[in-house]
Amino acid sequence: MKKRMFIAISCLLLLCAVWPNPVSATEARDRSEILQDIDEYMNRSMKANHIKAASLSIVKGDEVYYAKGYGTFEDGQSVTSDTQFPIASLSKSFTALAVLQLADKGQIDLDAAYDSYFPVQSPQDSRVHDITVRHLLNQTSGLNDTINPDMTRLPQFQTLHEVNRLLTQVQLAHNPGTVYSYHNPNYVLLANLVESVSGERFSDYLSSHIFKPLGTDHTFSVSTTQQFYGNETIPLGHYLILGRAVGQTEPLWFIDGPAGIVSTAEDMSLWMLAQYHGHLLSPTLMKQYHAAGAIGPYGMGWLADQDESGDRMISHSGIFWTYKSEEMIYLDEQLGIAVMFNSGLNAFVDYSTFINEIANIMRGKKLEASFVNGRNMEMIMIALIIATLVWGVYAYFRIRRRNKRLTISKMILITVGKMIPILILLSLSPLMTFIGGGRVLPWFGIWTTLSSPIIWLVVWSLVNVVHLACYYYVYVQNKKRLSIDFRIIHG
Repeated sequence: MKKRMFIAISCLLLLCAVWPNPVSATEARDRSEILQDIDEYMNRSMKANHIKAASLSIVKGDEVYYAKGYGTFEDGQSVTSDTQFPIASLSKSFTALAVLQLADKGQIDLDAAYDSYFPVQSPQDSRVHDITVRHLLNQTSGLNDTINPDMTRLPQFQTLHEVNRLLTQVQLAHNPGTVYSYHNPNYVLLANLVESVSGERFSDYLSSHIFKPLGTDHTFSVSTTQQFYGNETIPLGHYLILGRAVGQTEPLWFIDGPAGIVSTAEDMSLWMLAQYHGHLLSPTLMKQYHAAGAIGPYGMGWLADQDESGDRMISHSGIFWTYKSEEMIYLDEQLGIAVMFNSGLNAFVDYSTFINEIANIMRGKKLEASFVNGRNMEMIMIALIIATLVWGVYAYFRIRRRNKRLTISKMILITVGKMIPILILLSLSPLMTFIGGGRVLPWFGIWTTLSSPIIWLVVWSLVNVVHLACYYYVYVQNKKRLSIDFRIIHG
């Protein structure tokens, strides 16, 4: 009995010794299979969302795992890993890094008042003196779009040094450091600070102290969206309408600091690797750079979070009306994914899904097919528009044949009901501001984001106006008929 037990235990120990150690899902699968799955997913999802061109970069461990372009330019030229795309608000993490580099050298104090570097003489709101550099980084300065227009500012800023004027004129929405409000001019002010303290133009500082040291040779920074054009290396941007991608230049917007960087998949890979392998900052400041802010997840140019297992993540999205970008870096897992698109913000396209699904492919997880995509939602909108027109024609003839008496009270109720789509159209701007966390959008941005729903609302409104006119016609005719009948009876 003891002999048998000894043999059994020996066999068990031998089995444990030769049993292979568990490997990650990425290592267990053939790399070519993973890349094929990623390509199939990107091509399928771009087609389903009417996206003409995109660029993907993935880093894993200490290597650039994959960098590739998808789709074509307007002239049919293929997009590659070196094709340049505007990355929009992904630029904020670069601006924050520039500020922290100068803080590392003792040239900037993060907790010093901003106006200690640019004395603000007699501001309308004395709380301006309390805005610190850290408040600007964390988007808690007290500024927001409602009290300080950004995208709707006319005229737009032309140079960085102009931005300081707003601090003398503005009335803060909140006490500095108390409320988070995502506001691009916070990062325009920071870019101006970098330019002043370093003695270099902001774009030159980025090139000399960030782009060149990282080897991101195809990355550069611009001041306005108009500088995207005339550059044949950048694909034309698009917005989506009724299942079609429409080429469109981006409206003029001053973006130096918050959204002015243009980059490539190859360069974004090097940028992401530097977040956990580079020596961008001292360890103390690097930790702060990737940490959440004091009153929310927005830290210093990054949204900082943790997954279910406690692993750290940093991310950001970038939004233009004709371009979009997404970036997620899983710091502890040492996995980074960035995707750039030549189509802009749209109510029916969930760009963040690209990041999530590619991460699932990398981890060997099964993808779940979703019905919600641009193509299906646009088909629903087209069907809804057609149905509204068909219903409109049917209801028109039905109203004309209406013989029932219409009273004043009924006409008031009908009028109020028929005004609903018109009221929705008129309230789109404040509604989008509410949904967007206080950001005030220009009408062009509302149109490109909601073009198909707006078309439906316009069609519905026109149908209702015709119906309402018909109701009033029937009401007037009924009144005349009753008046004639009354005169005949009492004649």
